[in-house]
Amino acid sequence: MKMVAPWTRFYSNSCCLCCHVRTGTILLGVWYLIINAVVLLILLSALADPDQYHFSSSELGGDFEFMDDANMCIAIAISLLMILICAMATYGAYKQRAAWIIPFFCYQIFDFALNTLVAITVLVYPNSIQEYIRQLPPNFPYRDDIMSVNPTCLVLIILLFISIILTFKGYLISCVWNCYRYINGRNSSDVLVYVTSNDTTNMVMATHQVSDGTHI
Repeated sequence: MKMVAPWTRFYSNSCCLCCHVRTGTILLGVWYLIINAVVLLILLSALADPDQYHFSSSELGGDFEFMDDANMCIAIAISLLMILICAMATYGAYKQRAAWIIPFFCYQIFDFALNTLVAITVLVYPNSIQEYIRQLPPNFPYRDDIMSVNPTCLVLIILLFISIILTFKGYLISCVWNCYRYINGRNSSDVLVYVTSNDTTNMVMATHQVSDGTHI
């Protein structure tokens, strides 16, 4: 009886119940590319025109600057890095190069871990939500409506929302991981077929030489 590892039971070649994991990974990489490209354009426009993201005290109840130059440069560098990682994942899935998908997979794990920490923080320190809402500007949209919600209900709503996000992110991680395993398995199969074909050819040639009386 063939033994199967527990984690291989969750392996699947399809995602979203319709498309192949390669197609899903390519679409996911392109989607992240578009998002990070838009973010990069916004950051570059903000760096070129800082006054566009400076709000007066009459607008936010205090002098508030969206981002300073140092943080803006860091954000631009992160956006460029994300574009590179997403492009590598898209190219790796398209050209069936598993190693190119690893950086994007690591980013997904890191992002999932951060969201998990947020959920744990909300669960352990529920009062931090109310404190954060009180620090918002007085004219922030729906600030008073959120403050009027029961704190327990507010925590449950936020936890439910984060749980949905974590479930979706976990599913996307499994899609990318299955794509990585599929490409690895396909490449390994190609190598095995090539080696087996060579061995079979050598065996046929040796048998033919023996039948002809040729010594090897």
